[in-house]
Amino acid sequence: MTKIAQIQFKPILGNINLNTANAEKLISKCNNSDIIILPELSDTAYNFPDRNYAIEVSHKVNENPFAKMLMNKSEEMNTCIISGICEKEGQYLFNSSIIVSKGKILGLYRKIHLFMNEKDIFEAGDGLLDIYKIGDIKIGMQICFDYLFPEPWRILAQKKADIIAHPSNLVTYNAFKVVPALSIMNKVFIATTNRIGTERDLNFAGKSFLCNPNGEIIAEASKLKEEIILSEIDFKLSRNKMITSRNHVFNDLRPDSYH
Repeated sequence: MTKIAQIQFKPILGNINLNTANAEKLISKCNNSDIIILPELSDTAYNFPDRNYAIEVSHKVNENPFAKMLMNKSEEMNTCIISGICEKEGQYLFNSSIIVSKGKILGLYRKIHLFMNEKDIFEAGDGLLDIYKIGDIKIGMQICFDYLFPEPWRILAQKKADIIAHPSNLVTYNAFKVVPALSIMNKVFIATTNRIGTERDLNFAGKSFLCNPNGEIIAEASKLKEEIILSEIDFKLSRNKMITSRNHVFNDLRPDSYH
């Protein structure tokens, strides 16, 4: 069994030092977890007034104190940590998800599908849909609004992802309907890890959840509270791609007929 921890909390806009300290305390409570997942943009928070403000509070990954904390905690706790961060690369900003393990950065995913005013702040990601191995566990990443576009999820599942980490800053409840369907369609675990609180004109939905390959929500947080939800899962369920005794989720695809 693999132990998953999802941290639902309230980052403070632009206060990376406070967010780093708060996240570190919460991560420290996730003892013996194999994978720890935090929300989208956990380092800077989300609802920037403009791009200049976002540039001012963001960092290159190797200079980001939040990312450095994640690396240190992953080494100290011998675990894998995934979190949303605001990534500065030259003149560009990306809404990214970082995955670290045992003190090292394994990779970054840059959000492909930008929601609303994110288009004024960030560049869209380059579409790299990589799989990261932690022991025999294969992990994919998507971010928040990506849930509305099923193609990347299918690609990650076809690349044999056991679980897709889904750091989020959800303000609507559509994902609570769509993500279970994505789990069923791809026979994969999905960990949607959301934030809470109000930021300028946005109210975040909370209710972080873990969905199994049958589309069942097996762990769920509250709407308003900072909390950690813990789950133990068996990846045998996501590695069995049979829908019925005669139907396979990928082998039954007929792309030649999709036109």
